[in-house]
Amino acid sequence: RPVSLKPLKKAVLPVAGLGTRFLPATKTMAKEMLPIVDKPLIQYAVEEARAAGIEQFCFVTGRGKTMLVEHFDVAFELERTLAERGKEKELAALRADAPAPGSIMSVRQQVPMGLGHAIWCARAFIADDPFAILLPDDLMQCEVSCTAQLAEAYRETGGNVVAIEEVPRDRVNRYGVLDVAEDHGRLVSVKGLVEKPPIEKAPSNLTIIGRYVLMPEVISHLARMEKGAGGEVQLTDGMAKLIGSQPFHGLRYQGRRFDCGDKAGFLEAQVAFALARPDLAPAMRDILQRYG
Repeated sequence: RPVSLKPLKKAVLPVAGLGTRFLPATKTMAKEMLPIVDKPLIQYAVEEARAAGIEQFCFVTGRGKTMLVEHFDVAFELERTLAERGKEKELAALRADAPAPGSIMSVRQQVPMGLGHAIWCARAFIADDPFAILLPDDLMQCEVSCTAQLAEAYRETGGNVVAIEEVPRDRVNRYGVLDVAEDHGRLVSVKGLVEKPPIEKAPSNLTIIGRYVLMPEVISHLARMEKGAGGEVQLTDGMAKLIGSQPFHGLRYQGRRFDCGDKAGFLEAQVAFALARPDLAPAMRDILQRYG
């Protein structure tokens, strides 16, 4: 482990997307506020990061996304009403989720120029520190927080780590794909990255999901605003430029991912998370049998 390894305390959550796949639900509501059972997607992401020791959060937002920041604020009227009505359990749940004052900030991505551009917008927050990135559309169900697994891999390798999973060959063109140097099972050392390659040109079927731990040097590469796949500033291209000068690994994380940017994935997540809760599992099983 490198002597000068900085602790991982910061996370960036890119949440500026329009959520067009969920219209009309997302017409006036941020898609990251869509609930899985009784918690919005953004809260799952923040809780996952906090379980990894993250203390500071930066939301990269767009117009109409103020609700995301407000969700983590103190709702005085609501808390007072709950207290007056003796709803101690609900009140305790609200207070347990409250982040420390000053731990959440937001920056605006005024123009949708891609994920790389969104991360660059958080450059003042990132400064010279390592940071995690969580895409709330990817909802993780893991015994050990997925971000905590990445943080552990960062402490082992001293460099950039991305969460990876194997996908069928015919779907590699939807993801950032790893060009593998050495495969050690849990950890894979990376010699190259390609964003959304044509199926026949994909270097592997190991793809990056929406969880990263990156070194701050990626910002100087993103700052060049070079357009990549889809005419956007791609995070993958910026990350690829770090390879060779810094350690870069993929981590086969333990757990399951639900793509909640997709309607079918969103519905499956509702079922999986309800079944994982003792208070709801019996009712959910009854419902599924009824429609079986």
